[in-house]
Amino acid sequence: MFLSYLLAGWELVGLAGAQSTYPGYELDEPMLRGQPPRTSTSAMLRFGCSQVVIERLDPLVDPGMAPSSHMHQIVGGNAFAATMPLSDIAELASCTTCHFKEDLSNYWTANLYFKARNGSYKRVPQIANQFNDGDNAGITIYYTSPGPGLTTAFKPGFRMLSGDSTQRESDNLGNRTQQCYRCYTAENWGGSMYPPCMDPELDTDHFPTQPCVGGIRSNIIFPLCWDGKNLDSPNHKDHVAHPVEGPAAFPVVSGQCPDSHPVKIPQVMLEVMWDTRAFNDPEDWPEHGSQPFYLSNGDHTGYGQHADYVFGWEGDSLQKAMDNACYLRNCSMLSPIEPEVKNLCQVPVTVEEELDAWLDELPGGGTGV
Repeated sequence: MFLSYLLAGWELVGLAGAQSTYPGYELDEPMLRGQPPRTSTSAMLRFGCSQVVIERLDPLVDPGMAPSSHMHQIVGGNAFAATMPLSDIAELASCTTCHFKEDLSNYWTANLYFKARNGSYKRVPQIANQFNDGDNAGITIYYTSPGPGLTTAFKPGFRMLSGDSTQRESDNLGNRTQQCYRCYTAENWGGSMYPPCMDPELDTDHFPTQPCVGGIRSNIIFPLCWDGKNLDSPNHKDHVAHPVEGPAAFPVVSGQCPDSHPVKIPQVMLEVMWDTRAFNDPEDWPEHGSQPFYLSNGDHTGYGQHADYVFGWEGDSLQKAMDNACYLRNCSMLSPIEPEVKNLCQVPVTVEEELDAWLDELPGGGTGV
């Protein structure tokens, strides 16, 4: 099932026998079983990053504020803080919750909450994604590149934001939407073999309107093009752009970058599994029949899903991975970390708040951008 969506729009999958000794092969073998040897020179990293902290901090949108406006779930290196300088984050972190020790980046999204009929809220827990056994919830990270020398890895200090937390209407991009939700209709990621955001029935750019037996998956895709100069911009978006043809679906990494942003960068996508199964009883849903979920910024539609990224790979490790056809977790030049080790990496909580109790209102009042 998972492998089928990797096939869509991608040249070939599977691993040649010579690659079976690569770190990660045994972990990814269930995805690769029965597939032909891989001959493509394209790259696609897929790996899990466990939760490093959940709290109201946002060093991009609300630098220096503690607490920030709304709750986030954060993964990656332990350099995450209310303020993160435009410097090499890999040199500031001492550990990471990501699968590869070279990746000390930080990735974060808004949290998801369930609103009961009595008006109280409860945070929806994340669970480890498919094939990420042993991870402490967190986010699955993807990096894709069409081939050697065709993308330029991010520079130290680089950061960006995808999505608009204030959006409350569809962008009408169809299967090129840059954020979506999959409603799993069966346990164990069952019900769809489409790539993210491409299932015409189970993928939507708004919250699902029906209970999802296997939970809800979120996907957020970042732009493909960079201006080649600025590590950031005032809105954390203007230094990056989509191809001239428009936003690219995953994992379609072709397309011409505009003259204003001529440097093609790896396509980054975040994937989150929300365990909504405890909230599937229709008797707990609003009496008027609407869906009961909210993002932590107060968005009841889901259109305001967004994600933040601060680059923190060591040296040229990401560039090498993109130029050497690294696939899933199979990459001879990267060093894997066992879940029981990476799960120990944590960031001290600086904003003391109740994370798992029923709440009268969303933390921070459900506001912010």
